[in-house]
Amino acid sequence: MEPAGITVNGSQPYDIQVHNPDLFRRVRHQGTLGLGNAYVDRWWDCDCLDEFFCRVLQSGAVRRAGLFLPQVLGTARARLANMQSIGRAFDVGRHHYDLGNDLFEAMLGPTMAYSCGYWKKAATLDEAEQAKYDLTCRKLDLREGMTVLEIGCGWGGFAKYAAETYGVKVIGLTVSAEQAKYAQILCRDLPVEVQLCDYRSFNGQVDAIVSIGMFEHVGVKNYRTYFDVARRSLKDDGLFLLHTIGNVKSTITMDPWMSTHIFPNGMLPSLRQIGEATEGRFVIEDVHNFGPYYNPTLMAWHRNFHAALDAGKLSAQYDDGFARMWDYYLRSCAGAFRARDLQLYQLVLSPQGVAGGYRSVR
Repeated sequence: MEPAGITVNGSQPYDIQVHNPDLFRRVRHQGTLGLGNAYVDRWWDCDCLDEFFCRVLQSGAVRRAGLFLPQVLGTARARLANMQSIGRAFDVGRHHYDLGNDLFEAMLGPTMAYSCGYWKKAATLDEAEQAKYDLTCRKLDLREGMTVLEIGCGWGGFAKYAAETYGVKVIGLTVSAEQAKYAQILCRDLPVEVQLCDYRSFNGQVDAIVSIGMFEHVGVKNYRTYFDVARRSLKDDGLFLLHTIGNVKSTITMDPWMSTHIFPNGMLPSLRQIGEATEGRFVIEDVHNFGPYYNPTLMAWHRNFHAALDAGKLSAQYDDGFARMWDYYLRSCAGAFRARDLQLYQLVLSPQGVAGGYRSVR
């Protein structure tokens, strides 16, 4: 770990403390899957996991390590099967988003936004998430009376904000039963309709489409279908905002540990993959990368999670093993965004090109 400036059993907060010497053999055989599982199993510790991962990724150590068996098997499965088929669409809802609304309420705060905040002028998580909602509405040029399709509506935070602030009707789609129940209650008495369904099942036409933090579950084999659905659902003069975590390199799988424990069947797109899938369907009007803002977002979620855990506000199912898994998830992702290894893209798309050109909003 010398290129990353990390010392085994060192004194810096980003140094790792090894409790089981078999850790190195486990990592050699299983790569990142073994590293993450070993952390959850208390084979090693690190006071500042986020900075550990930032330094490792910036050093290029992960790229030089090569492929490990879990990565090879994951790639083979992704090539041979459609890991994000309609039959598998609800897997991530049951595995992740249905974990418990008490967990997500505590971690996300009142906005219930489970995606990168916009910290340009924000000082708190809530301000950053509200700013992201408003930025999204302004990029779509939402006006009173419009109907908006939200592909992946989460717990209804954006739908509530857009309906209350911009006077639009929102149709929200989710594959999580718990999200659907929560969003229906959150948005009661508002012109918001929440449907528990896969995006491929939607039929209808709307004035605008938004998808925030859902495209990571679509998979490259389904990108063309996804954009076909969006195109047939959007009026010719409408706009589509796609908000997604992105890779700087085209792949077809997610990190094995993340796919196994957090987001089953996930896949992060590159701009190249998005561009190829939109050809003949949409004009890309605007690309906005505010990936660095995911670092403070994730760290705020981490603080909220532990504050609730320490205060005894979460149910007993979130035991020590879960807490370590969640630590690893949030702080490793924060490190990846801090290192600029991962990106956050907001793209604005139009079916036929905006007459006179699209005016970028920041």
